[in-house]
Amino acid sequence: MNPFYQRAHFLTAAMRLDQTPADTGREVAFAGRSNAGKSSAINTLCHQKSLARTSKTPGRTQQIIFFELDAERRLVDLPGYGYAKVSEAIKLQWQQHLANYLEYRRSLAGLVIVMDIRHPLTEFDRRMLDWGRRGERSILLLLTKADKLKRGAAQATRLAVEREVANDDGRVAVQLFSALERQGVETVQGLLDRWLEVPDRHLVDSAADSVTGSDDSRS
Repeated sequence: MNPFYQRAHFLTAAMRLDQTPADTGREVAFAGRSNAGKSSAINTLCHQKSLARTSKTPGRTQQIIFFELDAERRLVDLPGYGYAKVSEAIKLQWQQHLANYLEYRRSLAGLVIVMDIRHPLTEFDRRMLDWGRRGERSILLLLTKADKLKRGAAQATRLAVEREVANDDGRVAVQLFSALERQGVETVQGLLDRWLEVPDRHLVDSAADSVTGSDDSRS
C-alpha cells in the first residue's frame, strides 16, 4: 500500500469550470454512474473512511470535488448523474461542463471510469469514455463490487469489457476491484503513481515515517 494517498484531503468544490483550481500540476478524475461504488473506491484507495462521502440520494451531488495530495497533485470526484431527478436542461448543462473538463483540462493526467461489474458499460460509462478519448486521456475502467460475482464470472466480465476497448491501442485499461475485499487496490495505486508522477515509493515511505516519528515525539 502506498501511504502517499492517505494525504488526500478536501481542497474545494466547483459548480462550474471557472471555479476549479488553477489548471497546473497533475490530477486524476473519477467518474461513475450513481451507485457504481465510486465513493467507496476513492475512500479505499486513500485508506480513509469518509473522504468521498456517499449520498442516500443518488445523483444529488452536482459539484466537482477536488482532493489535494500535495501542492502538485490532486484526485477529482466527478458527479454521478445516473438517477438525478433534475430537468433535462440542467442535465445538459452538467454534461457540457463534464465534456469540457474531460476534453480540455490540461492538468488531467488520467480518467478512472467506475462501473458496477454487474452492469458495465452503461450509456453514461460510454459517454465518459468517448469524452476521455476525445481528450486523448489515459483511461482505467474500474469494475467495482467484484466480490458480488464468483471468480469465473468476474473474469469473464473483465474479458468482455477488454474486448470492447481492444482497439484503443492500450490507452484504456480494465481492472477488477472490490472495496470490501480490497481487491485491486495496489494495482490501481500503481497506475495512479504513474499518471500523477508520484515520487519513488521508498521516498514516500521515508517521508511518511519521518512525519509519524515527529508526531510521536510531541505526544
